[in-house]
Amino acid sequence: MATNLDVDQRLLNEALKAGGHRTKRETVNEALKEYIRYRKQLGIKELFGKINFDPRYDYQKGRRR
Repeated sequence: MATNLDVDQRLLNEALKAGGHRTKRETVNEALKEYIRYRKQLGIKELFGKINFDPRYDYQKGRRR
């Protein structure tokens, strides 16, 4: 899908160099993926302290053979 955006060329060029991507398209796509990952991580951080922990749960049990 073609989309026209008015992107700050200085930022785009800096991201292009920093990411080592060959094209602006690759750079923008990678930046969007990183943004999405970051926003999801922020959502996970909101859960800290809100999830009940069962002290009897043995997380290592599944690792044993």
